[in-house]
Amino acid sequence: MRIGYYAHHHGSGHCRQADKLAALLPSELRQKVTVFTSLPNDAYHFSTITDEQIVRLSAEDELPDDVLPGRAGKYWQPNSLHYSPVGNENIQKRSWQLLDAIYQRRIDLMIVDVSVEVAMLCRTVSVPYLYVRLAGERDDIPHLNAFAGALGLLAPYPKMLEAAATPDWVRQKTLYLDFLPNKAQSLPSFSEFIDKLMTLSENDATKQQLCSHSSADKAIYDHDKTNAENNPKTNPKTSVKTHIATVIKGYGGHEAIDAKLPELRQLLPDTIIVSLGPINEEVRHCVDIAAHVDDVTPFIAYSNLLLMACGLNGIAQVYDYPTPLVVLPDVRPHREQEVMAEALIEQGRALSWAQFMAQTSYIDSQNGTSFLSMSDKTMSNEQTALVKNPTMAAQNFMNSIADYISVNAWFAEWLLPQLDLKPEK
Repeated sequence: MRIGYYAHHHGSGHCRQADKLAALLPSELRQKVTVFTSLPNDAYHFSTITDEQIVRLSAEDELPDDVLPGRAGKYWQPNSLHYSPVGNENIQKRSWQLLDAIYQRRIDLMIVDVSVEVAMLCRTVSVPYLYVRLAGERDDIPHLNAFAGALGLLAPYPKMLEAAATPDWVRQKTLYLDFLPNKAQSLPSFSEFIDKLMTLSENDATKQQLCSHSSADKAIYDHDKTNAENNPKTNPKTSVKTHIATVIKGYGGHEAIDAKLPELRQLLPDTIIVSLGPINEEVRHCVDIAAHVDDVTPFIAYSNLLLMACGLNGIAQVYDYPTPLVVLPDVRPHREQEVMAEALIEQGRALSWAQFMAQTSYIDSQNGTSFLSMSDKTMSNEQTALVKNPTMAAQNFMNSIADYISVNAWFAEWLLPQLDLKPEK
């Protein structure tokens, strides 16, 4: 089948999801994937999709000469859409671009990630589509209409992280793909990780603190990592004297996490705090290392604590590691990150900021022991038992796409049995 993938332009995560799914296809079939997006070329670089497979759509921002704005109130806004300016030339152009490319490239099936308006456009012109469901409470009429109009729904996260308020019929219509795998990269040894921190550090005191690791500590750590490279749930941190807390931030918003850095420094005065991603200069003094890196995996694997928001791609990267996690969700529409955080906290995979502060303060007041030392011995073991083993759900889904030529046959013979549904004729 020829697949079209609509990737929303807010952040690079939607294009990254398309890249991950395409990587699961045999190389000879990846050329049958077309990505539609208005994200600029320099905002995300695909690893499995060529430029010829990308249709760059016009923007959809409101224009001064629109007849009606995108959200014009109850008398002028269809309740089946979130955003529908009237007289917007860019939206008119992008709709023609989308439909023309679907026709010219003979797209068999669209995957919409995410846009109620694109979903409704596909349904109106009789193009079959699957709709990607993000985390959060998406029970508004536009979302429910997009869900109802889809052949099926795709959730790129584990079923156990589903929002409690999600209607039963939406759950039943959903294929849970679990977290899509990231591109495999070799994990450096602990010694190499420490060397990397040394090169990133601009502070002599921090370098000296890193050097305080004894060769015996490194040997024990590296010995443990022999098995940990193939089993990320192994926890080799118990012998480490210097603790490392890593703060991971994206470019979609980092102010809320930066605002917590002074408190984090006060709570963990002897810990090496690493900030990855953008940082506000006024709190730069609260961290020991501030850097931008291409691969955060070593920091996830070797840190004693992670602090981050609850974006889908970020959580997907850390979920299968036992490293203690503190989540500080960004405020997003439909409580997207808040719901993800609540589910992680409920299952014991993460702590909220308030829980982290309370536990750290309690441990310190009782015996002066570092929270990170306690987490090495107890918290990570509990988390290891709760971490869900990766499944083949996403791979099985993409295999089915590769196995079938006809959407009709795929829908009847593969998708409906997976969902245990049978639509009324």
